Amino acid sequence: MSFPSDLEIARSVTPRPIVEVARDLGLREDEIELYGSAKAKVTLEGLRRVEAEGRRGKYVLVTAITPTPLGEGKTTTTVGLAQGLNRIGRRAAVAIRQPSLGPVFGIKGGAAGGGYSQIIPMEDFNLHLTGDVHAIGAAHNLASAFLDNSIHHGNPLEIDLHAILWPHVVDISDRALRHAVIGLGGREDGIPRESEWFITVASEVMAILALATDLRDLRERLGRIVMARTRDGRPVTAEDLKVAGAMTVLLRDAIKPNLLQTLEGGPAFVHCGPFANIAHGNNSILADRVALATSEIVCTEAGFGSDMGAEKFFDIKCRASGLRPDAAVVVATVRALKMHGGVGRIVAGKPLDPALLEENVDAVRAGAANLAAHVEIVRKYNVPVVVAMNAFPTDTDAEYAAIREVAIAAGARDAVVTRNFADGGAGAEDLAEAVWAAAEEGAPAFRLLYPDEMPLREKIETIAREIYGAAGVDFTPGASKRLADYEALGYGSLPVCMAKTHLSLSHEASLKGRPTGFRFPIRDVRLSAGAGFIYPLAGDMRTMPGLPSHPAGENIDIDANGEVVGLF
Repeated sequence: MSFPSDLEIARSVTPRPIVEVARDLGLREDEIELYGSAKAKVTLEGLRRVEAEGRRGKYVLVTAITPTPLGEGKTTTTVGLAQGLNRIGRRAAVAIRQPSLGPVFGIKGGAAGGGYSQIIPMEDFNLHLTGDVHAIGAAHNLASAFLDNSIHHGNPLEIDLHAILWPHVVDISDRALRHAVIGLGGREDGIPRESEWFITVASEVMAILALATDLRDLRERLGRIVMARTRDGRPVTAEDLKVAGAMTVLLRDAIKPNLLQTLEGGPAFVHCGPFANIAHGNNSILADRVALATSEIVCTEAGFGSDMGAEKFFDIKCRASGLRPDAAVVVATVRALKMHGGVGRIVAGKPLDPALLEENVDAVRAGAANLAAHVEIVRKYNVPVVVAMNAFPTDTDAEYAAIREVAIAAGARDAVVTRNFADGGAGAEDLAEAVWAAAEEGAPAFRLLYPDEMPLREKIETIAREIYGAAGVDFTPGASKRLADYEALGYGSLPVCMAKTHLSLSHEASLKGRPTGFRFPIRDVRLSAGAGFIYPLAGDMRTMPGLPSHPAGENIDIDANGEVVGLF
């Protein structure tokens, strides 16, 4: 008998009324805003009250090895771990990002976890949820309209048309909008100029919302957005354009974290979804704070591998929030490590390479050099690490033993097989026990990778050398000039959000495993003043994905009963 689809599994469970989930967390009914019976928003007043009671759960980050096309199951493991923790008697919550509609209808599909470790309602999770992404898109595009309107009405701020930095956004993958000319049609239709569209989750507004600590902080961050430069090089901010207040008004509900539940009825906070290259790739600080104030332990995740999302979780999110992690989980699979060891090839539309299904301890051990690098990255922050070996039926005990040996040698506290995809929380109890023990140990000596006062150039070099393993960094003259410019403007104390490929520890996607001896190139550096970081570019970053030849949306439809079909 075939394994049921994620949607079939999700529909086999009747969600608990969300008011019950909130009540279990200690939230009052007037501190949640219902969106139907199975999802709600938590008010900021509710957050302040539960925080004032002084409780603070343990804080666990779930990250992973360098991603492969096979998928490592990071979100599935995050959800399964929380379910497992609840099963062993610990009050656990999940806190993860909300997916973008672009990938849902494009190549990835849904992002609610998988198998028997999912967040429900699955359709709501993947489709609109409570409308936060649309509010972010509206706020972003309102700023775009104010910018063009100011130029149309005489350009009183003396904006340089060749130094406009603010794009437009839409939450659908549409490659035709990547680069466009706007303002065509005549005098009353604006000033013709080139522009571009980002997918909404790549908007700086999304990154700002995820890092905001309250409504006032959100308002101030939005005001600091640098949207353009003047003819003499001065920054033009959203505050200068008098649009930051209106943007905040559009986001007054979106700032409230969303409360859903796991398949097993545990609490799940879903809020914000910034990219993990040009932004920090983590869910919101506010969602984590609500979860930590109402739970014994919170499982959150960061985008891509530890070199991308986890480094930014530590150096950007923890720096902004003041929160300190107690433990981390690095997710790996046997088959993914075989690929890093040089075995197996993935061809779209073709069956899985048989080499990935055969026992090959040597390939696993060779590929586990990548796992070792990720364990060592997390240990640089003095955070205890547990490796989660996400199980597949073709794995063997000898392959698990090889992974465990490498993980422990690299500094992991433990390495545990988890079967939460097939067995839900019951399949993650061993992992839960190991993670709870690691979190109990905690990270009393937690440290950031670099101090605020370190020059921007040195921050970049420190990340490239310590996290990626680069031999050195090469800056183009333009990148060096921008760094000097940003420091002269007073942005030198900002953290760094490196924009590079997620498919390698290096800047080059084809370099698998654990590359060494490479020079890390910085071709440009850009500013996200509102979010509060600079982002160096180590390659071409796609901020607007394209659809594949057969998008996932081709399979999504409504049946005769009005139910969604084809979502995965």
